[in-house]
Amino acid sequence: MDAINNIKAILQDKLGATIVEITDRSDQHKHHQGRKNAPEGSGHYDLIIVSECFADTTIMQQHRMVYNALSDQMQTTIHALSIKTYTPDLWTKTTASTLT
Repeated sequence: MDAINNIKAILQDKLGATIVEITDRSDQHKHHQGRKNAPEGSGHYDLIIVSECFADTTIMQQHRMVYNALSDQMQTTIHALSIKTYTPDLWTKTTASTLT
């Protein structure tokens, strides 16, 4: 299983994510100094995740949940992760507002 599909599966399993969108931005960072010391094969990713478990939590708590779920991957396949978290209600409102 490739890294992106593995990350998606973990987030769906551990956080009950209904939507997981991951964009690999590794090519944009390949010459950064910190990237040179990263584990071989690790990448830079942008993540959008929608889960009911984010309800009634702060953004910091939501990000911690994601990092905890991906703790093993943060040591191997993920060098950097940009996270946008949504509850299903907020996701619906956000996507509806971009359509109007």
